[in-house]
Amino acid sequence: MLKRKNKAKYILAALAAFSVLLSSCGKGSSADPAATPKKDRMTVSFSLIDINGGVNNEGEYAPRILQRIEDYCDVNLNLIWIANDAVYDRNLLYVSSPKTMPDIMSWGGDLTGDVIAAAKNGAFVDLSKYIFDEEKYPHLSKMSMDVAANLTIDGKLIAIPRSRVVGRFGLSYRADWAEKLNVTLPKRATPEDVYEMLYAFTYGDPDGNGRDDTVGLEMTSYTGPFDIIQTWFGCGNGWQVKDGRLLPVWRCDEYFEAVEYIKRLYDDGLMAKDFAARPTNTWSNGCKTGENGVFIDVLDSGKRIWQYYEAEETKTPSVVNPEETASMVLYGAVNGHTLATSGYNGFFTLSATSLDSDEKIEKVLTFLDKLNEEEMLTITQYGLEGINYDLVDGVIRDTDTDDVTRANNYKGLNQMLPYLPSAEIAVVPVEETKFTIAQNEAYAAALPYAEVNPALSYLASSESYAAIGAALDDAAAELRTRYICGSITLEDFKAGLDRIVEDGYGRIIDEVNRNYMALR
Repeated sequence: MLKRKNKAKYILAALAAFSVLLSSCGKGSSADPAATPKKDRMTVSFSLIDINGGVNNEGEYAPRILQRIEDYCDVNLNLIWIANDAVYDRNLLYVSSPKTMPDIMSWGGDLTGDVIAAAKNGAFVDLSKYIFDEEKYPHLSKMSMDVAANLTIDGKLIAIPRSRVVGRFGLSYRADWAEKLNVTLPKRATPEDVYEMLYAFTYGDPDGNGRDDTVGLEMTSYTGPFDIIQTWFGCGNGWQVKDGRLLPVWRCDEYFEAVEYIKRLYDDGLMAKDFAARPTNTWSNGCKTGENGVFIDVLDSGKRIWQYYEAEETKTPSVVNPEETASMVLYGAVNGHTLATSGYNGFFTLSATSLDSDEKIEKVLTFLDKLNEEEMLTITQYGLEGINYDLVDGVIRDTDTDDVTRANNYKGLNQMLPYLPSAEIAVVPVEETKFTIAQNEAYAAALPYAEVNPALSYLASSESYAAIGAALDDAAAELRTRYICGSITLEDFKAGLDRIVEDGYGRIIDEVNRNYMALR
């Protein structure tokens, strides 16, 4: 999920951003002589989320990898990399000027009111009459019907999900710090157990250098970790059922208990005081560089931090035993709760402006379908055999953990993958390592405690949510941040949420519950 600016800020930013749109985001198959476009192929423009700080498909073998993908899928690719922080605003800019819209556009998180409004205005291809053709699209056609329902507006399927494990969110922490300070989390940790760990990681000199240079929790301007922490207190995922009605979590008592806990973490210095100003493209750097010891988001991010510790170029010695490397514990749920994914994390929309014929639409869908085949899953996630990995008895043995820069050749290309029919099935055989074993065990352990959003499909049918929901969600999140940081009082916070209800969220709640009651 991406933090979005409110509409007023967006309008001002959009005008400034448009002048640099083409110059700042283009990088495609024509960027290197080794990846020369084929004249008899369709060129597909594809905007992708840059989660790697600008390092995507770069290095000696990058053109060869991209060429392999183009040849296999029979397309020329123009890849447009957009920084994680800028994706939502850039996409709204595309929507406001349809002729500039890429053929395929990546979005993070779930559907928002702005996306729904754009869909109602015909910005995106209706995929429902194409994608369930099993003969043409053997992978895409098998998407979850529940997920498809959440991406359907006015009877039109407007997006292709990026399939994800449901029990993917949780807490990861640095094992050697916890061992040194004797704050290892018990099997069923409480929020207070986590507080004690964060306090020790902040004030207990976990790295043993005698300096006050550590802060327990890594945070940036992306406040998704707060949404995860809120579930620990039983307030649900976005919305919850309360007395037979669906309500946004910020209308429930448990929400304020959770926010007070987060504010306590902030007031006690257990997260960076300037977190709201920190860009998300540096997220996880704090754990990697030894500033932070706890990371709350997807558990596979905790795995990647651990892999970073053990990579040859970045080896991080354990503070308990310097002969060993540091590691992360992928912990998962706290207090019997964590956030569930919606079955997908982000989605792709297809431009109804540029893809103005069945032939073009089917070509693009064929490309996206072929990305789910083993050869494409392998090259986009592991690079080239003999260079980035070895194949031993039909199983991939990743060698890039020895050289973190070598992975730049294919880094970011996995952002093209729909992972269909599911993230669990759409995998290539990879050598079981301690990293993947820990990740899969953490996923399985988190799954029974993962809280789903019960209102997701009903929000997609709410006219008011389509018109004003995104802006009001932003306003509620901004109030939460302002209260946590101490710029408003609790009374101001609650009054602001009441105003959000008066400004239109009351209508959203009524519309969601009409749909909810009609289907019960």
